[in-house]
Amino acid sequence: MVQAKLAEIGEILGLKIWLPNSDRARVLEIWKPKEDTLLDKLPLVFDETTLKTIKNIDVLWVSRRSIVRAFEVEDTTSIYSGILRMADLLALQPMLNIKIHIIAPTERRDAVFTQINRPVFADIGGRQLSEVCSYIPYDSIFEIAKEKRLKHMTDTIIDEYSQFVEE
Repeated sequence: MVQAKLAEIGEILGLKIWLPNSDRARVLEIWKPKEDTLLDKLPLVFDETTLKTIKNIDVLWVSRRSIVRAFEVEDTTSIYSGILRMADLLALQPMLNIKIHIIAPTERRDAVFTQINRPVFADIGGRQLSEVCSYIPYDSIFEIAKEKRLKHMTDTIIDEYSQFVEE
């Protein structure tokens, strides 16, 4: 399961992990976090609307009191719902500089880019979603997880696998 693999990678990188309450039991069947890695409460100061949106994102990597990366895993569900959550986050908190990613099977790449590039996402707090939201194929997540030196790396390893909409 990709969500568990993302949590595991984040933990190896030394980050705290947030998972939505609705996904925790399923993810924890696969991923066995060390003590104090999985957050029970987000250490963030946002209004209730923003927190409700953030709490439903599939995987968050958190460092101190900041979200470092946000991941939506899209397998059989509508790609649009995950992208909409990311867009909501940017619209609610336009000053946040969070790296956001849609993780999906290779055969869904074009569908992800089609959704990211929709006109409704052309201006979200002065940014285009297509400029800040990347696509990462499932295979890349499993490749990163196999990296022997992962514990000596930073979250920027994700950038090497991120793909953006081509203009």
